[in-house]
Amino acid sequence: MPFTNKGPKSLERTDKFILPISEESEETENGGQLADPLARMEKSVSAITKARPHLSRDQAKSSEISNYQMLLEISAAINSTLVTDEILQIVIKRVIKLLKAERGFLMLLDENNELQFRTVHNLRREEMLQEDFKFSRSIANQVAATGESIYTSDAQTDERYSSNKSVSELNLRSIMCVSLKIKDKAIGVIYLDNSTQACLFLESDLYLLELFATQAAIALNNSRLYEKIVRLKRYNENIVSNSPVGLIVLNSRLEIMTINSSAEKIFGSTQNRGERLDTLLGGDVPARWLQGCRNVIANGIDEALPRSYLTIGETEKVLSVKISPLEEVDRSGRGVIIVIEDITEKVILENYVAVSEKLIAKGEAAASVGHELNNFLAIIFNNAELVQMRLMTGQHQKAEESCNAILAGVDKMKRFTEDLMDISNLKQERVTYNINHVIDDLLFSVKTQPRFKDVTFVVRSNPELPDCEIDVGQIQQVFVNLLYNAADALHDKKDKREIRITISSERGKVITTVRDNGSGISPGNLPHIFEPHFSTKPEGHGLGLANCKRIVEGHSGTITVDSKLHHYSEFRVALPKKK
Repeated sequence: MPFTNKGPKSLERTDKFILPISEESEETENGGQLADPLARMEKSVSAITKARPHLSRDQAKSSEISNYQMLLEISAAINSTLVTDEILQIVIKRVIKLLKAERGFLMLLDENNELQFRTVHNLRREEMLQEDFKFSRSIANQVAATGESIYTSDAQTDERYSSNKSVSELNLRSIMCVSLKIKDKAIGVIYLDNSTQACLFLESDLYLLELFATQAAIALNNSRLYEKIVRLKRYNENIVSNSPVGLIVLNSRLEIMTINSSAEKIFGSTQNRGERLDTLLGGDVPARWLQGCRNVIANGIDEALPRSYLTIGETEKVLSVKISPLEEVDRSGRGVIIVIEDITEKVILENYVAVSEKLIAKGEAAASVGHELNNFLAIIFNNAELVQMRLMTGQHQKAEESCNAILAGVDKMKRFTEDLMDISNLKQERVTYNINHVIDDLLFSVKTQPRFKDVTFVVRSNPELPDCEIDVGQIQQVFVNLLYNAADALHDKKDKREIRITISSERGKVITTVRDNGSGISPGNLPHIFEPHFSTKPEGHGLGLANCKRIVEGHSGTITVDSKLHHYSEFRVALPKKK
């Protein structure tokens, strides 16, 4: 086997690594040179074995077990944290300790596919000096590009690397560099080197380093995924927190998991995780919300509640609510997310616009009616003057003709005004609508009126109420009249003043009752209250309830009354549900 002598210390090259030849091995016991190469190799192997005990036959098995135990410990260590920088520090320190390297570098590829230092370590001192950052970059770049590990036991004599400037300047001896890969894609490298012959890297060391790099890459990948999830979580939390609409996440038990600041602002309270939705408004959560949440959890289909009227503190608010399913909210399974928008100002503006439009329409109608009445009055006035003149001149026959013309004009005026009051002759604009919404809209508009001061409204509705086909304006007018009459009946009541509204469905009908605890109606007046021009009020014209009856019957419905004098009055409106 060929070998070379280089001064007092020489190296013998083998296929695997360079054997150091000690000074002692160069002499025989007689002081002469040792001529037998085998003897010199045995001496060299003995020296290496002494430096690397795990190579001896007696300790090979225990050393191998020790190495794998250390690998397990290292794997446990790097998987004990999800912080990237902590993983990198653990990786480089443990690998240097495992393989007895003098220096170690861990570099990761940046977005430009360039290697960047992430952590470095020098076994001889804690802090790395500027010159410690010099290494064989060409080796690291080659490993990063190809993904293939590089190993040399003596770079000074290795033809592949001996000509590298960094190898000669740094007097690098043994070098190992392995790739960090995630799904066969290189993300960086681990680079180790030694500058002395005393600590040689063996091919078995390279195998250990590759095993270690695999574990390190998995830990780094987990760390990156975790950091990505954390960033996404923060991003989502920022969106939720800064959203102008209220967001509430509930689990299957209707417990609050998340509530953003907009929702807390809407309800004027701060809720804690785990509290039930019922606590949000002190138990005053609309039944339609609760039922809607249960429906969505059960069938996974969105539900929308365009308008919900709630009294929060002393403020009446109108909320638009959408309830959507949310999978895997917690271990209990599906939950819901409630999106809440405060549309109070929008509804108020709509009401103002509607009132304005009605006033304009009334003004136009009044002008038209006034014009027609003026025409009738002009005819009557002219004929009245003619009667006076003809009577004075003795033209009695012609005076009679003028009187007949006056009577005809009065009759036309009477029929014209009766047509105006006959609401059943007005054109209906029916739409599919829910009586719950009619009552909600109406109460929001009238509750602030002075006539309802100190009146308590109690509303009981059915969240599953079927829709009806109605002219919304006409049906609202019915309930406006009923509420005004109820307020008038409570006018002289001194103690608790209450109006109860109950909405239900039965036998294809939607039933709405309006009940007050006021003065009641005398038995003698009950049969006549729906007759036109019948009124018990001094200033009443007797058309309100008559018009209500005409409107309801025009919708193929019925309106009835039950009353007990000095106790209560209850009006019952039944409308057919949509077919």
